[in-house]
Amino acid sequence: MKNKTLASAVRVLSMLLLVSGTCALAQESRPVHLTGLLNDYSPLDPNIKGSPYEMHGQWSMDVNAEKGTADFSADMTMSDYGTTAGVLDATKGGAGAHTHHIALTNVKITWNMTGCPTYTTSPPKTGFQLNGTVSLMTGNGNIAPFETNPPSSTLQVCVTGGDVVKYSLPIANMTMVFGGPATTHFGQQAIHGVVRPFGH
Repeated sequence: MKNKTLASAVRVLSMLLLVSGTCALAQESRPVHLTGLLNDYSPLDPNIKGSPYEMHGQWSMDVNAEKGTADFSADMTMSDYGTTAGVLDATKGGAGAHTHHIALTNVKITWNMTGCPTYTTSPPKTGFQLNGTVSLMTGNGNIAPFETNPPSSTLQVCVTGGDVVKYSLPIANMTMVFGGPATTHFGQQAIHGVVRPFGH
């Protein structure tokens, strides 16, 4: 009887250890979820109709370090400026307001900052980047008027910061740089954002 009870206890203990080990492994391989905000301006450029633009939005990224890939998405609003006597007037912001949804899907992660935008003050020490053709580019919920179908614009996303926390510091940087058709609307300069602290 004692032997049966002991054998049963060993089986239950083994099962609990197996389940807890499986749960721990699943947690370790779970993608890291990053989120943040973006706020920037595009320059006055004769090649960008309606420029300069004010840009605001939020973004998110799921990093699967085990697979070495990530998914990125951004939701943003843009608006240009009215004019006074034919001159751009910053007090008349909000003209031509519209929205964009942008996505990169299952893109390979490059674990360095080579080719990422630079900073003159307190430059980041570590970072990683995504480079690929966008899987989604909308304008007010439709295919963006400057985009092809399927999309052909490219996007570089860099997440950079210090060397204290893996992936990025609680206060770190995100930049987006477009290539292809999207440059005729967003420009070729970096669009800057911030990474939200973990847990916020």
